Parts: sequence; C-alpha cells; structure tokens
Amino acid sequence: MNIKLELLPEEKRNHECLSQIETLSFGQMRSDHMFLMDYEDGEWNDARIIPYQDLSLAPGTMAFHYGQAIFEGAKAFRLKDGELATWRFDKNTKRLNESARILCMPEIPVDIQMEGLLRLLDIERNWCPAMEEASLYIRSFMFATQDSLGIRPSSKYTFCIMLSPSGPYYPGGFNKTVTLLATKQFHRATPGGTGAAKTCGNYAASLRAQMFAKSKGCSQVLFCDVTNTYLEEVGAMNHFHIMKDGSIVIPEFTDTILKSITSETILELFPNARQERIKLSEFLTQVEQGEIIEAGGFGTGAVISPVGKYITDEGKEYIVGNGEIGEHTRAIYEKYTSMQRGEIEAPEGWLVTVPRFTK
Repeated sequence: MNIKLELLPEEKRNHECLSQIETLSFGQMRSDHMFLMDYEDGEWNDARIIPYQDLSLAPGTMAFHYGQAIFEGAKAFRLKDGELATWRFDKNTKRLNESARILCMPEIPVDIQMEGLLRLLDIERNWCPAMEEASLYIRSFMFATQDSLGIRPSSKYTFCIMLSPSGPYYPGGFNKTVTLLATKQFHRATPGGTGAAKTCGNYAASLRAQMFAKSKGCSQVLFCDVTNTYLEEVGAMNHFHIMKDGSIVIPEFTDTILKSITSETILELFPNARQERIKLSEFLTQVEQGEIIEAGGFGTGAVISPVGKYITDEGKEYIVGNGEIGEHTRAIYEKYTSMQRGEIEAPEGWLVTVPRFTK
C-alpha cells in the first residue's frame, strides 16, 4: 500500500513532553500524527499519515445524523529492549470488520489496517510511555462522511487511526475494586440489534445508566438481557467471575454482547476458563453463599477491573469474597500484562514488534 507521508519536522514534534510527566491519565494526550484513508466509489484510497489535526466535515455528514460510526481500542507497549510491540491488533482489525458488516459499512482489508498502524507506530514510537501500567493506546475508527439527509448507508467513509499515550483506565489502576449496580432498569442492547458491534451509539445509550449508577454510589452498571434474567456486560467491559474451585466463568457471547478481545484471550490462555449463560438471581445467591469468590470486568482499557461489591435496585449489597482483589484475579492480571510487555512468552503472533520503516 502506498502511504503518503506529511510529517512534522523533528523540532516541531512534542514527544519530549512525556519525560516531564510522572503520571498519565487515560486517553487525554495525543501523539503528533494520525493515519487517514477515505472510501469512495467502492474502494479505499488516499492513505496518508499527517499531523494530528481537526477534521473538516459538512453539517450534513451522515455520521452526525444516522450514527454510522464504529471504532476499536488496542494497545502498544515498550519492551525491555526498547522496541515497540502491538498486542493482538489482528483481532481488532477483524472485529472492526464485523462491526462494519452490522452497520452496513465497507470492510477494510486486514493487511491495510495492519500496515497503516505499523507505519504510524514507527513514526510515533517515541510517544510510547515506559512508566508502570502505561501504554500507547490505539484508537482506530471509521465513520460515514457523505453529505446527505436520506436515511440509508453512506457512500463515503473515512478511516482513522490515532494514538494516545495513556496511564491506567481507572484512577489508582488495578489495585482498587469497584462497586457495580445490578439494575433491571436499563439495558445495553436488544436481540437482533447492534449489541455485538463496537459502534458509538451503543456507548451513547449506556451513558444514562452509568450516570444513574454513579448517583447510587456505584462505578458502573451490571447489565442484564432484556428479560432481566441473564448477566450480560459490565459497563463497557465483559463480565467474569471466579468460582471457589478457581474456574473462570464468562457470560456466553450473544448478539447483545460485544466479544472482548481480552475475554477471548483469557479463554485461550486458561484451560479452566469457560462460558455459560448466567442467571442474575443465581449469580447473586452464589456470591452471597461464597461459591463465587472473585468477579470483575475484562476489557482493553483496564485489562481487568476487579469488583468488590454489587448493589441491587432495592439497595441490597452483595460483597464478593472479602471485598478486595482476589489471588486468582491478580494472577490473571499479572500473567496477561506480563505477556503484553514481553516479560513472559506469549503465543506466536500475539505480540508483534513494530518494524523500523524509517531511519
């Protein structure tokens, strides 16, 4: 693929600012450049890496009106030898295409997504932080750009990859449990809808529930299916729990649950991990009886968000184990993040070193 480069001269790049920062928040900082590509007349063209900047869009841009917008979240890490590596981005490229199919958007060949990212990361490798629990967060996304008010799929799209040097998703990082509101008042997705896509509208629809949870002193919502019977997701993450025998249980993927790449990786790494349809009533009873000893969420941003307590709509509290991070959850987190940083060996192809295209 021919990628046009319009790069800032070295003296105008700002990566030196990282050396002056002791802590990083999640998703607030931007690197110097971004990758862009456009879709028109049935094909992707004009691949380019340019300085990070505002985009010029018409007020009638269809993404604004009809929500054709999808995205992915991945990470790159600084390895001990100083090289940069991505973590399972091939999975993100395939999931982006799954979301595109659900939203009637064009797919992007996996090799094009990979090359665009690797070229961008090579240019921006000095933006990858080395501090603990930090990474170079990768946000790839596609949105409809045709200027039209007719309700139908757009004929034009833009694909972008931007980078954000980031610290832990939640303040305090992994070493802090969260409280979830197990509510039946809100639902994230419905069968036959877009729940299995990583589309912007799903996240917008979850904000009201999130604000409600915060008003009740909770960090996030534990969503159920529309019948209020089965557990589905926790906020923007997949849910998991750990039984007394140490087995890991993740809700079975349906068309109302986004397949977390973290969850899929856990299922591949741990022989004692499995998926089940989990009834909320049975889950809370098992927490109360001590059959479930640990729980939390799996996702790219936080990796693992341990849950210490659930609160129901009626105000009843269910404390998981002793309310603190359990040994199994900690062991999963340490193994997973050690693989991401190349400290222990990962399966072949999971950690991809960024080639040095530029000298």
